[in-house]
Amino acid sequence: MKNYEDLATDLLGVPYDTLDERSQNVLRQTAGRQPIAKNTAQTQDDQATRGERAADAVARFGGSWTFIGLFAAVMISWITLNSVMLANYGKSFDPYPYILLNLVLSMLAAIQAPIMLMSQNRQSQKDRYNAEHDYEVNLKAELEIMLLHKKIDGLREQQWEELLAIQQNQIELLTSLLERDSRAGTA
Repeated sequence: MKNYEDLATDLLGVPYDTLDERSQNVLRQTAGRQPIAKNTAQTQDDQATRGERAADAVARFGGSWTFIGLFAAVMISWITLNSVMLANYGKSFDPYPYILLNLVLSMLAAIQAPIMLMSQNRQSQKDRYNAEHDYEVNLKAELEIMLLHKKIDGLREQQWEELLAIQQNQIELLTSLLERDSRAGTA
């Protein structure tokens, strides 16, 4: 295969040195006939830290119907228990307007919000990484298609040359036959 400089100039119309690192990598892999596609989800999961995995798990659970159901059940239980205690014993551990419940909910929100933001940031990084990988795969596919077009064009030119040579031979044979017939007819 051609060197990288020739390949970059032929296919992309720019010198190899002017390409960014990703494009150079794609060009090298195209020249070496190496695959570029990979499982980005697996790669990202393998590189995740314990904290990132924990943030993803909290965000997954915090954004689920299971969490909403459990959250509603705890709130209803809390209010019911306090109301029953107040009605039966005249005193409860968190009387209406449930200030302790509000404190617990505020602490939950204060802890849960940054964790969900961390997970969203990680998801943004995943999306950026996937977009970059998609760009590389698309560029490699485009380069491979260009190479195929060049090969097909080369084959077509070769076939045209062969057809022209065959046609020239046929014309020469016909000319020699006509000359032989004209000589035979005059003799």
